[in-house]
Amino acid sequence: MTIYDLKPAFQNLLRPLTNALARAGMTANQVTVAATLLSIVVGAIVIYKRDVQWIVLLVPITLFVRMALNAIDGMLAREHDMQSALGGILNELGDVISDAALYMAFAPLAGISPHAVGSVVLLAVLSEMTGVIGVQIGASRRYDGPMGKSDRAFAFGLLALLLGLGVDPGWWANAFLAVVAVLTALTIVNRARKALQELDEVG
Repeated sequence: MTIYDLKPAFQNLLRPLTNALARAGMTANQVTVAATLLSIVVGAIVIYKRDVQWIVLLVPITLFVRMALNAIDGMLAREHDMQSALGGILNELGDVISDAALYMAFAPLAGISPHAVGSVVLLAVLSEMTGVIGVQIGASRRYDGPMGKSDRAFAFGLLALLLGLGVDPGWWANAFLAVVAVLTALTIVNRARKALQELDEVG
């Protein structure tokens, strides 16, 4: 099980707000773009103010808000007849851009290896690409773990929380990022394997 599997319960909590936004005329694409812009702005702030210890606490807050916005845009699209080809493109690109903007903000932080951060971001992009490729070859969009989008958000949110509360970013922080990188690489393999397995079962 991954954190993504908890999404239905989270969506149920957000449904009243989603319905209210729909009545107010808010579109799914507007929510998607807002979530992406929020991540870019916060990532830039963290980099610019990186000498301020608590500034990194903006990351877990933003990740939680973005998770809510992602759930809302999905419900707006599905439950309020707002699905579109443009929405699908914005959703996939928005997630990748948002993750990169927030996670790369860790690279210039003292004690954090920029190579470790960059490796995780690159592998994250590849894992989402692998998930989308499932559709291209005739399978479903794959969200398999063990390190999906929500799991990475939890990992970076936890790292940001510890750093923001003053925990010294010693060897443990880069070891933590290395574990995230390995699990993300396993996710790429798992998504590809599951997509091929799905095709074999259908065939």
